[in-house]
Order: sequence, then structure tokens, then C-alpha cells
Amino acid sequence: MSDHLAAPARTAIEQCMALGSDESCLVVTDDKRRPIGEALYEAALAVTDDASILRYPPGNQHGEEPPAAVAAAMCEVDVFLAPTTKSISHTRARSAAMEAGARGATLPGITEEVFTTGLDADYDAIERHTREVYDQVAGASEVRVTTPRGTDITFEPGDREWRQDTGIVHEAGTFSNLPAGETFVSPENANGTYVVDGTMMPHGLVEGEPLEFDVEDGYVTRISDDDVREQVETGAEEVGRDAYNLAELGIGTNVAVTELVGSVLLDEKAAETVHIAIGDDAGIGGDTDAPLHLDGIIREPTVYADGEVVKLPASE
Repeated sequence: MSDHLAAPARTAIEQCMALGSDESCLVVTDDKRRPIGEALYEAALAVTDDASILRYPPGNQHGEEPPAAVAAAMCEVDVFLAPTTKSISHTRARSAAMEAGARGATLPGITEEVFTTGLDADYDAIERHTREVYDQVAGASEVRVTTPRGTDITFEPGDREWRQDTGIVHEAGTFSNLPAGETFVSPENANGTYVVDGTMMPHGLVEGEPLEFDVEDGYVTRISDDDVREQVETGAEEVGRDAYNLAELGIGTNVAVTELVGSVLLDEKAAETVHIAIGDDAGIGGDTDAPLHLDGIIREPTVYADGEVVKLPASE
């Protein structure tokens, strides 16, 4: 195991998952994420004798089911972690493992840089920051976000609940992405304009002109960038207007992330950012099933909950 992967692997196993010496642990990985998978396996083996690792060829797309043998094994352990090239977060295999009582974490598209930056952190502090933000926004009838680059958009959560992704996965049947650190909601309605000046696929870090989006009655009505617009239009060929659904408002709470690196998985968790997503929200409390979920990370936000400024955690 590479020395620089050891500390974040221990954080994932010991702090985030709280693996016990009497528990079983499975690491699911693929050929492209082998060093991270092996680091997690070795960290697990230092805690319990009942540790295993399964590796398979990378999937072709996010949401593709893992091999049947992997899916079956996920249901037979207390804890699983899945550093994979393509996400298995929204798969039947992951859901079945939760229903069987496993607790798990997926690390979709994880790189060594993201692993060391996002997981070599104090997750107890991240959990505290996440709950502090949650306490300020949960129950608000209206949340507004503004930025110096031109964002001015208002969200109405309605009856949908704010959720917390703390990275602390200690209870049977619970699940998180890692790295973690955000509180988020799938709003019932939204209106305004948002300007992405951080990270968004397919660009990674947004260089030059930021990306502008207009939103009316909960749907994106204008996309300034040709590449992002093409992704949404492709989704619309399958599901129509639902591809333009304003899916999520998230507030980053991971104070260990001090610089955006171009990875949505990490950058959306960065403290002092928010992210807004287009498309699917069925897995986060909404009712839209779409073949895309495009997060755009926004720097320097001011967030208001029912007119009161929300105190956001500051990066370390």
C-alpha cells in the first residue's frame, strides 16, 4: 500500500465506518481503482480478520450493476466500501445490501488525489458542521442563494426534507458517498439564475466564462454552455422535460477541502460552496427519474433561509 493512501484509508475504515473487530468487511473495486481498493482492504484487515476484497473490470456507465457474485457478497457482510470507476450508488446491488442490514459507502470515480484530500480529514468535525448548517435551513419555506458572479435563485423545499451526508456510517442499513460533507434538498420549486464558476461536467474546473442557467417554475429554461446543453438535450430525448428538472440544492460542509480540483465528487463537498443539479432527484427525495444528474459547483455563495443569512463553515 502506498504510504499516502494509508491515513485516508484508516479514516474511512475506523472513523467513517467504525468497523468493529467482530465484523465482516468487503471492499469492492475494479482494475482502475486497485491501489485505493487495496489500501482500504489493508486498513480493514488491521481491524478485523474477516476482511475481503473483490475486483472486477470497470463498468461501462454509472448505475451499471456489478457482477452477480459481487452483488451477492455485498449482502453477506456487515460493512462494504466500493471505490469504483463507475458509480454503483444507484444500483439494485447497493439497495439489496442495505436491506440485508449492511452499512456501506461508495466512492464513485475516486482518484488518489480526491481520496487523500477528501478523506484525510476529521469526520466528526464534518458531521458537526453539516448538522449546524442543517439546523439553519431545515424547515425554511424559502432558501435564496446569491453570488458576486450573478447567481440569484430562490428555492422552495415544500414538503421535501433536507438531508445530511456526514460520512459517518455507523448504523446497520445506512449508506453514504465518500468523501462526504453536505446538507442538501430536492426542492419542489425554484426560480432565478445560477452561475457555475467552480466545477461541472464535462468541463471539470470551469475555465474562462462561467456557465449560466435560468430556472423558471422548477425547470431549467436556458443553458449558456453548448456542451452542458447537449448532455441535457440527450437526456430529454429519453424523458422529455424531466431532463431539465431542477433537482438539487446542496451546501458543502467538508472544511478539509480547501481548493477545487475538478472532481464533482470532491468539489461539491467543499466548504464555502453550494451546488445545484439538473435532472434526476428520485434518489434524494424527489419524484423525477431521469438519466442524468448534473451538479454545478458555485463559489462564494451567500445563503439565506427565510431572509436570514446562513452561517457557512469556513475551509481550514
